Amino acid sequence: MKIVDPGARVADLLGLLSILQNTFNGKTDLYQLEKEMEVDLDDLMPIVYTASYLGFITVGEGDIIISDKGIDFLNSNIKKRKEILKESLLDVEPFATAKDLKSFTLEELKDSLEKKGINIYNSPEGLYDLQITLSEWGIYSGFISRHNDIYKIN
Repeated sequence: MKIVDPGARVADLLGLLSILQNTFNGKTDLYQLEKEMEVDLDDLMPIVYTASYLGFITVGEGDIIISDKGIDFLNSNIKKRKEILKESLLDVEPFATAKDLKSFTLEELKDSLEKKGINIYNSPEGLYDLQITLSEWGIYSGFISRHNDIYKIN
């Protein structure tokens, strides 16, 4: 199942795509990328998986390749980046479930995700992680908005 990792941030996505395109001409292996970004593989994988699920990169046999969509995102202005990101979130959790709910609280979204077997937010910090993910990706891209404790799909 495609899920935006709670540890992934939009700034990480930009950094990953920038290094892939500008340092490695769009393709490298995980080891070289890990070295260049000066992070441990455990810290790198959340954004690698998320970027892959969103269609910005492809991963196979240890190689990471920036996609046409990733290049377009990287070369776009902020407004266009937000549009590309918003479209990319449609089929990735927790946003696919949020889209179905249309309006929800964090608890309602968490419960709906659990019913689908998505347990990544089943921890003491789960609601916080969900809130950060919704804000970092959803509100930033314009996919959702928040009024008090209620989130709504735009």
